[in-house]
Amino acid sequence: MPYEPPPYLAELTLAQIAEQVAQRKLPPVEGWAPERVGDSQMRIAADGTWFHEGDPIRRPAMVRAFSGLLTHDETGQHWLVTPFEKLGIEVEDAPFIATDCVRKDGDLAFRINTDELVIAGPDNPLRVAGDPDTPAIYLHVRRGCEARLNRSTYTQLAEIALETNGDDWIVSSQGALFSLKA
Repeated sequence: MPYEPPPYLAELTLAQIAEQVAQRKLPPVEGWAPERVGDSQMRIAADGTWFHEGDPIRRPAMVRAFSGLLTHDETGQHWLVTPFEKLGIEVEDAPFIATDCVRKDGDLAFRINTDELVIAGPDNPLRVAGDPDTPAIYLHVRRGCEARLNRSTYTQLAEIALETNGDDWIVSSQGALFSLKA
């Protein structure tokens, strides 16, 4: 079945975004207890490019499939989990990149580089890192994994903050408040 990317984020209503989020069927990796632990020989670069044995993975469908198996544990290690294996994966910064942002009905929706949609809120908070000169903003996606906002998405979010709260650099989504100051 061919993959059809979702429409532009700005064209969707919040209800349509929420429906797409709910329709995403992820493997139940939380319930799996694989006995074999190893190294996947995979790496996710800071720009979101996935590599296997040093070569970029060029098929977006493969990246989307692998991303559904990704977890991040309390020690800081990222893993690809299947029913049979738990394989370490090197992540330079964040495994996902937020590539678009829009405010709909008072909430913030983001598209990440795997074409998934995420609505910021208590379950998917925004986190600010870095310093005032080089801030970095991250969005929790799932299972401890985050998406770093790329420059244009950071600019979109900053414009939303300025429009809604002026110089306070605060945004809200699903009842949660997030400061954008580093």
